[in-house]
Amino acid sequence: MDNAVLRRTVMLVALLNLSYFGVEFAVALSIGSVSLFADSIDFLEDATVNGLILVALGWNARRRSIVGMVLAAVLFVPAAATAWAVWQKFQIPVPPAPLPLSLAGLGALAINLFCAFRLARFRTHGGSLTRAAFLSSRNDALANIAIIAAGVVTAATASAWPDLIVGLGIFALNLDASRQVYGAARDERRAAFAEP
Repeated sequence: MDNAVLRRTVMLVALLNLSYFGVEFAVALSIGSVSLFADSIDFLEDATVNGLILVALGWNARRRSIVGMVLAAVLFVPAAATAWAVWQKFQIPVPPAPLPLSLAGLGALAINLFCAFRLARFRTHGGSLTRAAFLSSRNDALANIAIIAAGVVTAATASAWPDLIVGLGIFALNLDASRQVYGAARDERRAAFAEP
């Protein structure tokens, strides 16, 4: 596997994620959407994950496994931020504007599908690091489909519940990704220490 191609891919993914974080965060704040807020934090987290991967790609398996464990903690941060945003929304359950919600979700889906397809061929290369990047993009694409659907249901019902439910779903996806990356990093570390 060509490390130069992997590096270019990871850099492109990091830049796209950082750019769309700004877009989605601004829309989330303007319409009061929990699901977009959670997803925008995911974009920032993905940019951070891919930046760390760029730094750690040339490292040995032991050092990469440590970064993988750090990334598992980084993946947990959006889950915690989402839980807090959901709690706040429960206090004042005002539905977000449905059209901007769906349009922002559609833009995010396009970015995440592009990133997931670019990273898919590297998901088993580089151990827990590239697995973290792939899982982040894949999970975000699934979340974006749910955000688009939440916008449609919100338009039909004028309820805050679709946004809240999707926010909780994003919370669950981030927890699962954190668990998977930690497990991959732990296995990578065990294998590295087992080597003579």
